[in-house]
Amino acid sequence: MSLAKRTKPYREDLKPGEVLCEHCTAKCCRYFALPIDTPDEMADFEFIRWYLLHDRASVFVDGESWYLLVHTTCKHLRDDNMCGIYETRPQICRDYTTENCEYEDDWVYDMYFETPEQIWEYAEAIAPRGAGQSIRSRKPPLLPILN
Repeated sequence: MSLAKRTKPYREDLKPGEVLCEHCTAKCCRYFALPIDTPDEMADFEFIRWYLLHDRASVFVDGESWYLLVHTTCKHLRDDNMCGIYETRPQICRDYTTENCEYEDDWVYDMYFETPEQIWEYAEAIAPRGAGQSIRSRKPPLLPILN
């Protein structure tokens, strides 16, 4: 069995003056994450369930902090994965550094939710509930049997 050939250099192998972004797929320009309140009651989980009902949204936990992650590409990202408005980019982009970016593809989250069902299951496991209550919708009535 052969090992896959690495197509990009390791961060530590870059030459002085070489830019890490020139070897990257611009992951930092393909999503944004916003902190959200840590859920501590079922109503909070219902908001997260709503987020996850939308395409290209997920929720992750890093340490003690919860985030809404929106998978969307910056409209100024060029085909070569470089910034099309580099000289006039927003301050958040100017402040971002490659020091701790996802270049190596080895990041992990403490928890990661992609579907409403995943957050339901988690909420039901950890959130206090009244007897017989569920975050899930009621089952629909059975269809009538025609004779």
